[in-house]
Amino acid sequence: MATRQKIANADELPNNGDRIIAEVQGIEIAVFRFDGEYYALANYCVHQGGPLCEGALSGRTVAGDDGWEWAYDTDEKYVRCPWHGWIFDITDGRNVDSDRYVTPTYDIEVEDGEIFVHR
Repeated sequence: MATRQKIANADELPNNGDRIIAEVQGIEIAVFRFDGEYYALANYCVHQGGPLCEGALSGRTVAGDDGWEWAYDTDEKYVRCPWHGWIFDITDGRNVDSDRYVTPTYDIEVEDGEIFVHR
């Protein structure tokens, strides 16, 4: 059965890229703010168990439509694991290099200025 736990007040995460890490039933979960929305994912890199959500947020380099030109996606919604540099999208937990690797994500609810995670 899923539980609902308060993580923070919304005013604690006022800007894009702000995050807070809290323990929910023995698992560290990070809540990120991006484009006015909140996203929650496990603070656990599926590569070798590093503290994924403690890494830097950044954009990423992507191939253009023709496959030859490279561009930089400036959306700072990608977290880079501080241990080995694996990069995950904070909005869906997917690794940017392979859909085989996904870090767990959790539902968020904002009610009366409070942020809750469902686990």
